[in-house]
Amino acid sequence: GSHDSFSYWVDEKSPAGPDQATAIKRLARISLVRKIIKKWSVTQNLTFKEQLEGGIRYFDLRVSSKPGEIGQEIYFIHGLFGIKVWDGLKEMNSFLEQHPKEVIFLDFNHFYAMDDSHHHFLINRIHSAFESKLCCVECVEYVTLLYMWEKKHQVLIFYHHPLYQEYPFLWPGNKMPAPWANTTNVHKLLQFLETTLGERSRYGTFHVSQAILTPRVKTIARHLIRGLKNTLVHRNLPMILNWVKEQKPGVMGVNIITSDFVELVDFAATVIALNDLLLEEDKSAT
Repeated sequence: GSHDSFSYWVDEKSPAGPDQATAIKRLARISLVRKIIKKWSVTQNLTFKEQLEGGIRYFDLRVSSKPGEIGQEIYFIHGLFGIKVWDGLKEMNSFLEQHPKEVIFLDFNHFYAMDDSHHHFLINRIHSAFESKLCCVECVEYVTLLYMWEKKHQVLIFYHHPLYQEYPFLWPGNKMPAPWANTTNVHKLLQFLETTLGERSRYGTFHVSQAILTPRVKTIARHLIRGLKNTLVHRNLPMILNWVKEQKPGVMGVNIITSDFVELVDFAATVIALNDLLLEEDKSAT
């Protein structure tokens, strides 16, 4: 999975988003400030299509309306506004059309400046983009690849808002817990990932291990121009990747792992290779 999957493009010309503090919004009227926000908001380099081609199957999504804009259009957001959600969904759907056995998870977990009418608009967009590819809510353990292929489903949507109850194809957010370490320290991060894996629900939910470091205000203040990638990610990714290599998938093991800048190291290939451990277990059991 990728963290803030949509943030490969944010609009430097747009005002700061409703996910930002009032003081930041005021400062962001200055063009240079928006440039700095961009350096710390971009967590991916690859487009959705490129991420899909690289093996990413779980997408972490934050969305917002544009206050003051006429209509109910919804955009991706992380500090600054990204592309329209509709454009991202279409891009993903065209990949799925070409690869009918691939399955993706879309986790809509943060909503800003949205009332119920915005939510209904977005949910209708999701339905229009994927239609019969959408997998309705089911017992997690039943949803195997075989199950998805038989039903010709390719998309699971997780929607962290009470309106999920009105639509059979929206999975509740609590089926996709994603505990967040909120630290700049790689050792604390790895300890947190270990602890939360140990507390993971044995059945009934998916689980996201967020292998990401989060800058604090003072981190950003000290390294304004360097940005997230050069300050936190480059230096610590090899250590995070080593942790990934040591994991085992399956019950009480890792399930979904997310990272920033997924192409900087062999992240996707390393996570995918963990599945071979499950195949080895099957062989030894038979």
